[in-house]
Amino acid sequence: MEEKKKKLEDLKYQSGFGNHFSSEAIAGALPLDQNSPLLCPYGLYAEQISGTSFTSPRKLNQRSWLYRIKPSVTHEPFKPRVPAHKKLVSEFDASNSRTNPTQLRWRPEDIPESETDFVDGLYTICGAGSSFLRHGFAIHMYVANKGMKNSAFCNADGDFLLVPQTGRLWIETECGRLLVTPGEIAVIPQGFRFSVDLPDGKSRGYVAEIYGAHFQLPDLGPIGANGLAAPRDFLAPTAWFEEGLRPEYTIVQKFGAELFTAKQDFSPFNVVAWHGNYVPYKYDLQKFCPYNTVLLDHGDPSINTVLTAPTDKPGVALLDFVIFPPRWLVAEHTFRPPYYHRNCMSEFMGLIYGAYEAKADGFLPGGASLHSCMTPHGPDTTTYEATIARVNAMAPSKLTGTMAFMFESALIPRVCHWALESPFLDHDYYQCWIGLKSHFSRIDLNKTNVEPTEKEPGASE
Repeated sequence: MEEKKKKLEDLKYQSGFGNHFSSEAIAGALPLDQNSPLLCPYGLYAEQISGTSFTSPRKLNQRSWLYRIKPSVTHEPFKPRVPAHKKLVSEFDASNSRTNPTQLRWRPEDIPESETDFVDGLYTICGAGSSFLRHGFAIHMYVANKGMKNSAFCNADGDFLLVPQTGRLWIETECGRLLVTPGEIAVIPQGFRFSVDLPDGKSRGYVAEIYGAHFQLPDLGPIGANGLAAPRDFLAPTAWFEEGLRPEYTIVQKFGAELFTAKQDFSPFNVVAWHGNYVPYKYDLQKFCPYNTVLLDHGDPSINTVLTAPTDKPGVALLDFVIFPPRWLVAEHTFRPPYYHRNCMSEFMGLIYGAYEAKADGFLPGGASLHSCMTPHGPDTTTYEATIARVNAMAPSKLTGTMAFMFESALIPRVCHWALESPFLDHDYYQCWIGLKSHFSRIDLNKTNVEPTEKEPGASE
């Protein structure tokens, strides 16, 4: 136990977003002057992993070179995994999901008593598009109570954005190791092999998956050169490797949402050195620099975008990752919680800890909600009534102890059958708005409370 604790504390990272990194676990393991020499240092194999096509524009091109003890091709043929995983989707159609414009909310799913690792505990909630067509997204959740043993997972469909809600994740990847705590996120790009252990014994969280794109930092526009998520706060792993025989080691590959397994006799984490810009990384959400209105009205949630996966249409996202962190609320004469809204985008929300400012009851850490394209949503009755009751006492206040987030997409999600049939689906969610009553009056109370202004000298009657 002490040895494992020391291992967790000794992790070192490289700082930066989109950087071209270099890392070696043994000095001199990186070849000099070229990527693929006839003989690599220490008898290693050179292997490239490409996250974009060879001819993608240089500013978008992503790839890394891995120098490993044995190449990843050294495995037996893939076979369908037995038992099959029946709750993963990457091509959304009527056979596996349904459209539903109703506001949906789920309570936190219980972490199972039976042994369940990250792969078995992963299940799809909703999504749109197709991994086969390289356009779309999926939103998953996971519950797990044991680490992956003698196995690694590889997602050939897309990039994973992991948001643990309870329980830390110890993630071993081909580029090194990441320790991800609730309040942090991790991105595992398409194709990387990784294994998830659970230092705290149990974990629950959320996963966004994107097809045919990669996450990038949003443009800052008139904000300027600084703010939101700073590039230097993103952390990539440093090289680390395992050697020796590992009989019956299993690679679990997600391919078109189906799981396949292949056996090999070594750990896939045998990369002694690597360089490139295609790499797993993590980010601490508490380092985010939020922006907010300082005079009036409620800013649009896009102002707190951490990462975005854009489409070809400017300003339209395949998927945005937006957070609602602790911050000051100071707007005058303003309804400060989020406004009532119908949106051409679809919004999936989760809560890592604390309470969400627009929902006084029912939206719990580990739970989720989905408000699809043009489905009305907004503050519940309790929040609205409590806010307008403070109309004459709207002093600046600080939201603390909270971290909610949103996955927002221009695509309209289909919801998986099991998510709509889940015992954790809150069938009374709509009730939180039913109590909203009419406050309409033909007498404008705002105007009757305004002091009359004195006439200027010489002004006409």
